[in-house]
Amino acid sequence: MNEVTTAGPVSQVSVAVPATSANLGPGFDALGLALARYDHVTVRRTAGGLQVSVVGEGAEVLPLDGRHLVVRALRCAFDRLGGQPAGLAVHCRNSIPQGRGLGSSAAAIVAGVIAARALTGGCGPAQCPNGPPGPAMDDAGVLALGTELEGHPDNVAACLFGGFTLAWGDADGTHAVRLPVAEVTVTALVPPFEASTAAVRCLIPASVPHRDATVNAARAALLVEALGRRPELLFEATVDRLHQSYRAPAMPASAELMAQLRARGIPAVISGAGPTVLVLGPHAVGLAGPAGWRAFALEVDTVGATVTARE
Repeated sequence: MNEVTTAGPVSQVSVAVPATSANLGPGFDALGLALARYDHVTVRRTAGGLQVSVVGEGAEVLPLDGRHLVVRALRCAFDRLGGQPAGLAVHCRNSIPQGRGLGSSAAAIVAGVIAARALTGGCGPAQCPNGPPGPAMDDAGVLALGTELEGHPDNVAACLFGGFTLAWGDADGTHAVRLPVAEVTVTALVPPFEASTAAVRCLIPASVPHRDATVNAARAALLVEALGRRPELLFEATVDRLHQSYRAPAMPASAELMAQLRARGIPAVISGAGPTVLVLGPHAVGLAGPAGWRAFALEVDTVGATVTARE
């Protein structure tokens, strides 16, 4: 990510966070790809209260109070950094479709956490009236808190760092690395309906056949090579037997479209928890979904979240 800030607390920050696609077929809860479509969030310290405004995607349905996910992430981050400011004004200009499997929740969480970090400048006493200054939060801390709030690290890592990422957790916490990514065309085919990540996760069984796990392990490794250096391997590298078929009953139109595209040899996958269908590679150019669907031709974002601050 790119951050431009001052040495101490500031009064206002502007954050840009990219859309992301996770899983990419076989890389369940591990692989993520940042996409050049952005939500822009401005957060300003005020004398008191909370003001929330939203324009663009989700403006008609997102809450304009403390339930908004950006605000919830801000609050959690301020607590980690030492305490809450007196008041906040939050303005969101969204272009990431909400609830469509393009990382809108991860974008909101990352935006809130890094905005809080920039506003506090590491949290000085003037910004921590409810307690002593907390420790500075590095990018590893942002990833850890973002994963805690999101529940899994794949979208959070890609949103924070940009590019093609691999994320995992162990006894020491959550980790992520950026992987090489070749020039690859991406089209997101976005339906007019949403899918609940929590609901579709419940459809995945607690165990899968060993042969299916073996296929996914091999394809996930192949996907690293395909996206990094050999896009001609993307069709075979996006084979999945771990999650997409189990989730199909929750999004039959998306599953059918993906199947139709793959029958034509086109590397199509369900983006994240769906219902967006993501198409990778040269076949993505000029594709369109069924009536009522939107098609976004996207580049890979290579920067990740960006922050600018003003005293």
